[in-house]
Amino acid sequence: MTLIHVPRPPQSALNPDRPINALLKAQIEHFHEAEKGLQHQTGICVSAIKTEKEAANYIRAVTEAILKPHAGAIAQRRRRGIEIAAVADEQVERRRATRRRSKKMSTAKTAGRRKN
Repeated sequence: MTLIHVPRPPQSALNPDRPINALLKAQIEHFHEAEKGLQHQTGICVSAIKTEKEAANYIRAVTEAILKPHAGAIAQRRRRGIEIAAVADEQVERRRATRRRSKKMSTAKTAGRRKN
């Protein structure tokens, strides 16, 4: 595989005080819509966001607020992951055994027909 060298961006590219562009403004609007459905909102005024740093802080706050109620479910899913994998393995093995049995039965039936 050919490696493609991607140069590091210059230090001047990182400017948290840069005014937000149209793309970032659209993302903020999407996050604001998502925030409306939350029980605990961030309380940050979207129209006051003017810099990339403020936008990043707002997006982080909304993302954390969205994920916070689901933290218990995520942890539980991680714990159950091994159990689910074990059950899936058992189901796959059962399907294979069923296929083997049906294949043997169909082979036996066709062998009986050939003799007659």
